[in-house]
Amino acid sequence: MLFEGGCQCGRTRYRARGPRDRASICYCRMCQKASGGPFMAFLRFPADQVEWLTAPSVFASSNRAERGFCAVCGTPLTYRHIGAPYISVTLHSLDDPTTVRPDMVFSPGAAPDWCFALADLPKQQMDFAADPDFRNYQRPATRER
Repeated sequence: MLFEGGCQCGRTRYRARGPRDRASICYCRMCQKASGGPFMAFLRFPADQVEWLTAPSVFASSNRAERGFCAVCGTPLTYRHIGAPYISVTLHSLDDPTTVRPDMVFSPGAAPDWCFALADLPKQQMDFAADPDFRNYQRPATRER
């Protein structure tokens, strides 16, 4: 199976060929800081199965891990143990993230208490597409080749 994805602006794109490894959620504080959210979701592959059409910029977030991102729009794209044979792409940078469900959780003790009550919050749709003045500057999920 082929997995394709990239950043919001379309500058940084990748293709990953299956078989994939695990899909995970991580609540650790470093993932919280890197995403600006309570967790990050990842899909891991052997690094040699991931092809970059335009490589991401990389930030060493510690002496053990580095994170790839688009230098233009800031989209977080990868997590990798430095020198390891695997790389994890962010699950929702996939063109179709609905094809994957996480199968494990890292650092659940670091999750904010309210994360486990999200399903109980009031629901409201937020879709600007019907507004004739709305302009979406994000690139489409797939790019013309």
